[in-house]
Amino acid sequence: MRRTLSPSIAQHLVYGPVPSRRLGRSLGVDLVPLKTCTYDCVYCQLGRTTRKTVRRQRGADPDAVVAQVRDRLSSKPDVIALAGSGEPTLHAGIGAVIDGVKAITDVPVAVITNGSLISRPAVRRGLAAADIVLPSLDAPDEGLFQQVNRPHASLRLADVVAGMAAFRESYAGEIWLEVMLLASLTDPVPEVRALAELAARIAPDRIQLNTAVRPPAESFAAPVDKTTLEELAALFTPHAEVVVDLPASDGGGVAVAADVLELLSRRPCTVADIATGLAMHHGEALKAATALVNEGVADVYTHEGRSFYVVTTIAAPRREEEER
Repeated sequence: MRRTLSPSIAQHLVYGPVPSRRLGRSLGVDLVPLKTCTYDCVYCQLGRTTRKTVRRQRGADPDAVVAQVRDRLSSKPDVIALAGSGEPTLHAGIGAVIDGVKAITDVPVAVITNGSLISRPAVRRGLAAADIVLPSLDAPDEGLFQQVNRPHASLRLADVVAGMAAFRESYAGEIWLEVMLLASLTDPVPEVRALAELAARIAPDRIQLNTAVRPPAESFAAPVDKTTLEELAALFTPHAEVVVDLPASDGGGVAVAADVLELLSRRPCTVADIATGLAMHHGEALKAATALVNEGVADVYTHEGRSFYVVTTIAAPRREEEER
């Protein structure tokens, strides 16, 4: 019998640290419910969007979020990242969360966002105090924007790009622009050149190329090989970084099963991901993940030759899709 994620774990707003290819060991902050987003990206590691919206709501109490961050600072994260299970700028109190976190720690605060709402002045004001904002740009034109990001009907690529450019003019922190490339969709050189032109308008401090290394929402969202990514990186100004590989784990710690389950509830992970994010030895990470599979609260499956563990609530829709 399959068990579901327990309420005590599901209601946690802060999780990890998790391994981030871009930020190191990242203490995650979940501001919106699972798969509440402005997009329904074909490559999303959490599956299809269940609530597509552009309506911002208060959601989790900022004081409660800050209190949970305070309780997890002993894990010594490299960064505190507002990201999680949906689009964080949909939380109308994101500015209060950022201000509250910065009042209790010197650990940098980052916001991982798809950038779709940055055209709104209220969103730009809310993000102003963050140390790093990491928006994404996945398509060079409206057609591919609709095909890859599957945005809310009110969103247009031109407005998204203009909003990011306007944010650059007023924002004092760093902007790291992620460009997600997909094989046979957005990796042909003409498309990448067009993406590079849009990225130049935004003028980020860094441009980081990524691809679908974790199991995507749609099976046709295929990864681009690293050699090709390295070649395409030269088309961007500044020269883009390829951020596909995870850092190696130093190991040395043992996390309880609940910590592993929290991690898997936010993203599919390999054993190496678990070990890196929770500072565990590889063997302990494998033991914990296997135990969760045996208990029926997690599942394991293979994507691009790698084994990923994920909670059953995320894995089930994927398996149903594969069986059709």
